[in-house]
Amino acid sequence: MPSLLVPDCLLFLILIPSSFSFFHSYHLPSPQSFHLRSDVLRSTSSSDPTRPSYPIDPLPIRVGHGYDIHRMSPIETSLQPLIIAGIEITHPPQKYLDTTGQYTGTPNTIYPTILGCEAHSDGDVVYHSIVDSIFGALTLPDIGQVFVDTDPRWKGANSEQFMVYAKEVMDRYGYELGNVDVTLILERPKVAGFKPGMKDNIVRLLGTSEGRVNVKARTHEGVDSTGQLRAVECHVVLTLVLK
Repeated sequence: MPSLLVPDCLLFLILIPSSFSFFHSYHLPSPQSFHLRSDVLRSTSSSDPTRPSYPIDPLPIRVGHGYDIHRMSPIETSLQPLIIAGIEITHPPQKYLDTTGQYTGTPNTIYPTILGCEAHSDGDVVYHSIVDSIFGALTLPDIGQVFVDTDPRWKGANSEQFMVYAKEVMDRYGYELGNVDVTLILERPKVAGFKPGMKDNIVRLLGTSEGRVNVKARTHEGVDSTGQLRAVECHVVLTLVLK
């Protein structure tokens, strides 16, 4: 067999702060609901974008990249908390610049607030980026075509179910995770204390080990919407290895 030359690749994920409305009554859907919703998608295999008409060639190694960004806003606007890699990012009020005066009545005034994420689902930028990178590595359509953001089934959905389905697709084509590198870009709130839990969730959902998963986070140095606490971003690079 001829030798395979694989270029070095960087795996990264970026998260940008996005406003979420926070409610103590907010509860993530149960794992049972993930499978029920995933079954709904699988039951329509004739229109399943993850089953293309062309064959998925059994390459020894595949590389995928995923990216996601969501708006962040005061919780009274986002109506849901900030969820990253399945972890609710609890935090004290942040200094949000109210540029229009919507919250303070005076434009360009600091408004102390809990931030949430604006999204059709729960807006988990890490999970969305990982799912997109898995689909991309397998030459499948992007996450927005598989889980359409106008579909009422995914309204407020816990994105763990998207990860569960992406793992099933990966298994279907005979692949397992080689490694994944996540770069979260978020000005505030700070997430250093949440990173171990994020990593544990990714390891669990992808059925892999800690030595194959990396989660990094950085600010955006106050630049543009992410740096102004108006967005959260994520970049992911991963490899899939033929079993």
